Amino acid sequence: MEILENPWPSPALSRLESSAIPPLRVETSRGPVTFDHLQGSALRMYVCGITPYDATHLGHAATYLTFDLINRYQRLRNTSVHFVENITDVDEPLLERADRDHVDWQSLAQRETDLFASDMVALRVFAPEFFVPVTQVMELVDQAISQMKSNGFVYELDGDLYFRTSSFLSDLPISEEQALAIFAERGGDPDRAGKEHPLDAVLWIANKNNEPGWHSSHGFGRPGWHIECAVISLRYLIGENFLAGDSSREYLIDIQGGGNDLIFPHHFMSGAQVKALLGENFARAFIHTGMIGLDGEKMSKSKGNLVFVSKLLAQGVDPTVIRYALLQDHYSLARNWSDAVLQQAQTEVERVRSALGRNQVAPTSSAVAEMVQAIADNLDTPRAFAALNSWIADTESGVEGGSPGEMARALDSLLGLAF
Repeated sequence: MEILENPWPSPALSRLESSAIPPLRVETSRGPVTFDHLQGSALRMYVCGITPYDATHLGHAATYLTFDLINRYQRLRNTSVHFVENITDVDEPLLERADRDHVDWQSLAQRETDLFASDMVALRVFAPEFFVPVTQVMELVDQAISQMKSNGFVYELDGDLYFRTSSFLSDLPISEEQALAIFAERGGDPDRAGKEHPLDAVLWIANKNNEPGWHSSHGFGRPGWHIECAVISLRYLIGENFLAGDSSREYLIDIQGGGNDLIFPHHFMSGAQVKALLGENFARAFIHTGMIGLDGEKMSKSKGNLVFVSKLLAQGVDPTVIRYALLQDHYSLARNWSDAVLQQAQTEVERVRSALGRNQVAPTSSAVAEMVQAIADNLDTPRAFAALNSWIADTESGVEGGSPGEMARALDSLLGLAF
């Protein structure tokens, strides 16, 4: 797979009539952050991408829609957005699925990545500036690990290289006891004999069982999960000389984002490894989305209850309805998907279309202003939809004085909903 620039066509961004677009304030894992970038400045956002062993499920979609809202809002404020996303195109789940299905792992990764891109087009998600497969940055990972080793943060264990976490444990977002319990579930090996600390994370995995591998100064193998994202984000958001850091900024990037299952270990480890590498703070804000459940149960690969965007689309579901449904609840909360949720969204989308199709509608400027304020306040989509529904109710009751075009443009620009 190749590094892709603007890997799928992004939608056009409608402009708002109102010039009052306040700075975006977001609640992060470590408190509120206001993105008050001035016009002409750039926001640097890295969102952890897919491991392409399967199609895009609704949990993925909800996450990428959240960061699409941020992307859209910053663009409305005339802020440049440098948005980078990775593809973990070599990892245990991918290799296991390829082996199970007797297919080439690279072909599987390409097929599912192409499907992901088509899902994002259907959902009207802005493409990343760079879409970067892990397999294309092995030399950069090699260089970064060497520099971390020189800084004293790397040790070897039976051919594998580990990251010393001890200097960073005071920054754990959870208790050490909780971290130990989670680590093994999410790619760690806390019980491995010989490690200096149970929470030390692997940086380079020596080749075994004829798995894919790459030559490096650390031997033949492949990188660990966390260093991959650290290197990709720095290289494509800072530049070719990323190993020198960027001392002009308090934080190297503005946002690292993903689902809340990445809070620990992935985002903690990525940030710690960047600090070990460069001595600088990684992300100003770590932003996390809630999980999606199905009919009251956690949606997961192990349960076999994943709902895939592509299958909904193949069944004829309007992608606007999918996007509408996924934005109904607040991005940070655990949400539930069901046939009833989908049917309700279909009904509401038709109601919006009916209101927008009228020649006379209720005043729109105040409703749009309320929607803008809602998104500015921690991406409060429930509040934005409440303003929309109030406007629809007024329109249906015969109140006049507004512009359907103004409302349609606001729904498009703020929420990515094209009617």
